[in-house]
Amino acid sequence: MGVLRNILNSRSDKGGNFFSILYKILGFKPKNILHYRKAFTHRSLNIKDEKGNAVSFERLEFLGDAMLSAVIASHLFKAVPGGNEGYLTKMRSKVVSRKHLNELGKDLNLIDHVQTNIPKDQFGSNIHGNLFEALIGAIYLDRGYKYCKRFIYERVIDPYVDIEQLEGQVISYKSLFIEWCQKEKREFDFEVYEDTGNDEIKHFAVKLRLDDKVVAKARATSKKKAEEKTAKRAYYALQNKIT
Repeated sequence: MGVLRNILNSRSDKGGNFFSILYKILGFKPKNILHYRKAFTHRSLNIKDEKGNAVSFERLEFLGDAMLSAVIASHLFKAVPGGNEGYLTKMRSKVVSRKHLNELGKDLNLIDHVQTNIPKDQFGSNIHGNLFEALIGAIYLDRGYKYCKRFIYERVIDPYVDIEQLEGQVISYKSLFIEWCQKEKREFDFEVYEDTGNDEIKHFAVKLRLDDKVVAKARATSKKKAEEKTAKRAYYALQNKIT
């Protein structure tokens, strides 16, 4: 453990800056700063512990995801006593959506503190949410459930979890469209077709057919994003029918 500690400490800011940064982000003093250094260590550094296990924020991300989900689930269970399992699951998904976690990570400027051999401008947007989850995992290991829960309430639940707003929030227009089609017994198909754009970055083009009629088209940098964008356009075009 001493070797690993020395490696991680050698990449830290001098003069206790990392400790000060953590205190500002967390709102409390960390006990074991090594957990937090791991939470900001990218696998591109190729650091291994004494047993040869890779050291990066990914394992902490897994733990933080579980803790965040548990605290949010507990809050919703108490806040909406009449909500059934399906309702509570959907509401939790809205709170911990990838888009929302990325926004939380951006708000805290977590990417500024990640240690990596990859230029930070080459990371996708999900790095922000991944670091946020890893930070929660580090808090749990360092201070336990009580501090972890307090951080989630201060950073997520108190400022952002409004039951009425969440009920009206759409996580995935594609899922909403598919649910409507299944309910109404309508035929649909997301069709990827040739993109003739001249963009430097490859784009995917998608047509959405409803009962053999094209109701929306869109293009994006991934098939998933193109389908979601297409479904969103279809949703607004058919908003009077889709409820």
